[in-house]
Amino acid sequence: MHRRLGVFGVVALLCLTACAGGPMTESDQPSSTRTPFTTTTRGPIAPTGEPATVSPARWDAIVADLAERGVTGTPELVSAHAVTWKSGALGCPSPGVSYTQALIDGLRVLVSADGTTYDYRFGTSDTPLLCAR
Repeated sequence: MHRRLGVFGVVALLCLTACAGGPMTESDQPSSTRTPFTTTTRGPIAPTGEPATVSPARWDAIVADLAERGVTGTPELVSAHAVTWKSGALGCPSPGVSYTQALIDGLRVLVSADGTTYDYRFGTSDTPLLCAR
């Protein structure tokens, strides 16, 4: 049995070294005609999902969050939609943060105050997440 493993190991090693080439030169680099990856710029935020109502607890949490951020204008509801998020990031992941990978029923609420639109996300709790992309 040890002999078979040894022979198998040698064969695997030979296959791997045979497939490996030398270092790539500039002429070996693949050329790409694809456009480079771009991110979207800020612009109008289109609502998604089914229209929904915002509970008083969630509205109060949004108003409190805006006040903590120094927003002095009166917040106005732009839209509220029920959304099933694909992960605990609620559609607004932060780099380097791990999230629950599960479907989460929640709410996306757009609020306007002082000429700025704020995109709030809710999962299963009444704690809002401001999506500031």
